[in-house]
Amino acid sequence: MKLDITTLEGGSAGSVELSDAIFGLEPRADILARMVRYQLAKRRAGTHKSKGRSEVDRTRKKIYKQKGTGGARHGAASAPQFRGGGKAFGPIVRDHAHDLPKKVRALALRHALSAKAKGAEIIIIDDAKLSEPKTKLLLGHFSKLDLSSALVIGGAEIDVNFGLAARSIPNVDVLPVQGINVYDILRRDKLVLTRSAVDALEARFK
Repeated sequence: MKLDITTLEGGSAGSVELSDAIFGLEPRADILARMVRYQLAKRRAGTHKSKGRSEVDRTRKKIYKQKGTGGARHGAASAPQFRGGGKAFGPIVRDHAHDLPKKVRALALRHALSAKAKGAEIIIIDDAKLSEPKTKLLLGHFSKLDLSSALVIGGAEIDVNFGLAARSIPNVDVLPVQGINVYDILRRDKLVLTRSAVDALEARFK
C-alpha cells in the first residue's frame, strides 16, 4: 500500500510504501473488541468499596431477646436488612484486569492499523515539529489537513513545542510511537503517523 507523505503545512514530501502485513489485513471486529475490553478493564482503579455488616459502626448488642417476641430472630443492628446496617454483597477493592495473550494484543494493533488504512483514515506526515508552542499555529496546520479528531503518533520522543500546542486542542491526542494502542486509535477519526513512526512500527512487527 502506497501513501503520499505531506508536511504539516499541507505540502508534498514524497511517498511511502506501507507493509501489507501491518496495514493490509482484513480487520476483525472481535479481536478489536477483545483488546478494547482488555485495555479499559486494565485501567479501572477498582477502588469502589462499601461497608459490610462487620465494618459498620453499630452496636453488637442483641437487639431483642431470641424467643417470645413473635418476630424473626435477629442478632445485631448491623445486619443488611436494618437501616444503617452493612451492605450485603457490596463492591470491594479489587483488580479488574484480565489476561490477554501477547500475540492477540499484537494482532489487535495490526488490525486497528489496517482498519484505519482500509477506511482511508491514515495521514502520513514527514515530522511533527513546531518552531514555537502556539496552539493557534497548530490549529492552522490541522485545518489544512482537515483534522478535527485525530491521534498523532510521533517518533521515540514528542517534540516539546508540538506537545504543548496540541494539549489544549479537544479530540486530539499526541503519543510517542511506544504508546500507540488500539483504544486510542479507534476513538479518533484520523490516525496521523510521522515517517519515523511508520519505520518504528515496521521494525516492531518485522
